[in-house]
Amino acid sequence: MSSPRGQFSSKTGFIMAAAGSAVGLGNIWGFPTQTASNGGAAFVLAYLVLAFCLAYPALMAELTLGRHSRSNTVDGLASVAASPLTKFFGRFVGWYGIVVASLILSFYTIIAGWMVAYLFAPVTDMLSMEAATSWLSEQSNSRNLIFGGLFAGLTMAIIASGVESGIERWSSRLMPALIILLILLIVYVLMQEGAAEGLELYLLPDLSQLSDPQLIVNAMGQAFFSLSLGVGTMMIYGSYLSKDDSLPRLGAIVTTVDVGIAFTAGLLIIPAMFVAQHHGATIYSESGELLAGPDLIFQVLPVLFDSMGAAGPWVAIAFFGLMTIASLTSSISMLEVPVARAVERSNASRPVVTMIIGGIIFAVSAVIILNFSSLFGLVVDFTTKYSQPILGILLCIFAGWIMHRDRLLAELKEGHEDIEDSLFWKIWPIYVRFFCPALILLSFWQSL
Repeated sequence: MSSPRGQFSSKTGFIMAAAGSAVGLGNIWGFPTQTASNGGAAFVLAYLVLAFCLAYPALMAELTLGRHSRSNTVDGLASVAASPLTKFFGRFVGWYGIVVASLILSFYTIIAGWMVAYLFAPVTDMLSMEAATSWLSEQSNSRNLIFGGLFAGLTMAIIASGVESGIERWSSRLMPALIILLILLIVYVLMQEGAAEGLELYLLPDLSQLSDPQLIVNAMGQAFFSLSLGVGTMMIYGSYLSKDDSLPRLGAIVTTVDVGIAFTAGLLIIPAMFVAQHHGATIYSESGELLAGPDLIFQVLPVLFDSMGAAGPWVAIAFFGLMTIASLTSSISMLEVPVARAVERSNASRPVVTMIIGGIIFAVSAVIILNFSSLFGLVVDFTTKYSQPILGILLCIFAGWIMHRDRLLAELKEGHEDIEDSLFWKIWPIYVRFFCPALILLSFWQSL
C-alpha cells in the first residue's frame, strides 16, 4: 500500500470492491421482486434510465468528496466545509452515516445468517441428518445467533486485513465467483418449464405503465439504493482511490457493472419464480401482489429445488452460496465505515478496532434477534426507508453547494485533465445541486 491509511492497488480492485458493496441481497433479490411487483419490463426500463440519471450523479458526489478529503466520513465532510456552522453540520452528517451504516449491518447480518444456514441445510439433508436439517431450516434464536455470529466473524476477518489485503483482495475473488454462479443458475433455470412466462414479464415492457407515477418513484428509489448510496460507503472507498484515476470513468463503470448484475439477477429470479409456480408454488398473494422477501426465498424456492430431484440440493447450495457471497461483499463495505473513523482517530491497530466495533454491532444484532417482532422492522424502516434518502440529499448538498465549484473541478481534473471541456462537467454540477436532491426528496416523500 502506498498510503498509510490504505489505498486500492488497481482500478480493477476498486471496481470489484465498489460493485461488491452495491451488489448485495437488496440488488440480487430486491431488484427482481420490485420488478415483478411494479410492471415487469416497464419497471426495468425505468430503472435502467434512472440508474444513470440519478444514481450515477449521486455516486460521483460521494466519490469526489471521499477522494478530495482522503478521510473518514466525519472528518472528511468537516474538511470540505469552510465555516464553523457547516463544519459542525459535516460532522453531524458523518456521524449520522456511521450510525445508519452500523444499524443496517446489524439487521443485514441476521438475514445473511439465514442464508448461511440454508446453505448448509441441503448438505445435512443429503447426509440424512433430519434433525440438523430441520434446525437449519426453521427460525430459532439459537440458529440465528450462531449463523449471524459466523457471518459477522467472516466480515470482521476481511476488514481486519485492511484495504488492499482485505477489501480489495476478497472482493476481487468473491465478485467473479458471484457472477459465475449467477450465470450457471440462469442457464439451468431457463431450461425449465414455466421460465418463458417469467422472461416475458421481465423483457417485454408495456410502455403504457410508464405513465404510473408510483412505478417511476419505485424505480427511482431502487436505482438509488442499488448503489448503496447515502451512508458513506462509497465516500470511504473514494478516499482510497489514487489521484491518477478518472472519477467519472470509474463511476460510470461501477454503475454499469452494478446495473448489469441487477439485470442479470432478474434473469434468474423472475423465471425461477414462475418455474416454481409451474410446480405448484404460490407466488402471488390473494390480493394479486407478488410475495416478497423471505416469503419467496424460504417458501417458494424450496418448491423449485424439490422439483429438481437429485439435482435440487446442489442447485440449492449454489443459490444460497450466491446469496451468501452477495451478502459478504456488501457487509464488508458497511463495516468499513465505522472502522475507518476509529482507525484514523485512535492508536489501536485495525484488527483490534475491527473486532471491537464488529462485536458491538453483532451485539445489536443479538438484541434484535431476541426481540425480533418488535425491533427488526423498526430498524429496517429507520435506516433504509427514512435515513438513507435523507443522507443522500445531505451528501449531494455537500458536493453541490458546500464544496466550492473550483475545488470540485480541481479534484475531478486529477486523472482526467480535460474534464472541464467534457459534457460531464457541463451537466453534473447542476444535476448534483438541483436534480438529485429533488428526485431523492420526491422518492422519499412518496414512500411515506
